[in-house]
Amino acid sequence: MNYLDRDTYGIYKSPQHGNPPLGADHGPGPGLMGADTLIGNDVYNPAGDDLGDVKEILLNMHTGRIAYAVLSFGGFLGMGDKLFAVPWEALTLDTSNKRFTLNVSKEKLENAPGFDKDQWPDMADSRWAMGLHTYYGTTPYSDGLNH
Repeated sequence: MNYLDRDTYGIYKSPQHGNPPLGADHGPGPGLMGADTLIGNDVYNPAGDDLGDVKEILLNMHTGRIAYAVLSFGGFLGMGDKLFAVPWEALTLDTSNKRFTLNVSKEKLENAPGFDKDQWPDMADSRWAMGLHTYYGTTPYSDGLNH
């Protein structure tokens, strides 16, 4: 699934042209995207490996910034999926393929700090956040959550 499929409000459509590529002279994308249209988008690495899909987007309520995308990876038909919080800065929107790119191998994602849907980590813990950013090679924003 991709953001064009979930575009119920016509954010990315031009009345004259149907669905032109993002970046045309209309609509907010790709600089501004509707959060609901991004949930469910596929995530691939640069090698073309399917790394799962975006299940949730977590907002920092103090800053209004997106902190993490929660990815689902592994399992079969939704059973046994492992969830991963990925720093938003680690994802790149691939407007050509209408999906996200995460620059990690499948093996690195499989070994990433993950969690079960019934046991979410304390994402406000600064040690947890720093470990996650270190793992993905990103720099956290000073977000007001971590003291």
